[in-house]
Amino acid sequence: MSMRHPKLQQWDENMKKMFDEIDDYLEEKYGNLYPLHPNRAERGKTSNKEHDGLFNVGTSFTAGFGSELGKGYVIDIDMVTLTRIPDDVREGIEEEVVDLVQERLPRFFPDRDLTVSRDGHVYKIHGDFSLGSL
Repeated sequence: MSMRHPKLQQWDENMKKMFDEIDDYLEEKYGNLYPLHPNRAERGKTSNKEHDGLFNVGTSFTAGFGSELGKGYVIDIDMVTLTRIPDDVREGIEEEVVDLVQERLPRFFPDRDLTVSRDGHVYKIHGDFSLGSL
């Protein structure tokens, strides 16, 4: 069993809640445009939004070596289908996700200076990640 900083645990929970909300938005707007991958459960059929429906959105932390923006959370947007998604559609959805994240950051992470920017080929949440003391 590993011990985790309680503020890091809360951070992760807030990030998950924020992206679950964004997932719901994307599923409502785009979820019926493309057929699901044959091995993918329909929306709402699993206990975790990451495992069902057309979208799997979230983040992965990067230390930012070689990045102008440094450490941060890379935004991952997967559309789970075998159908080829046109580049303009994919880019439009990515830009919409960036706007949704930027709009929600102050609500899920109040009193933080966080922003979303393009970092090379990806979008990254960067800024104040300090956890403070226990």
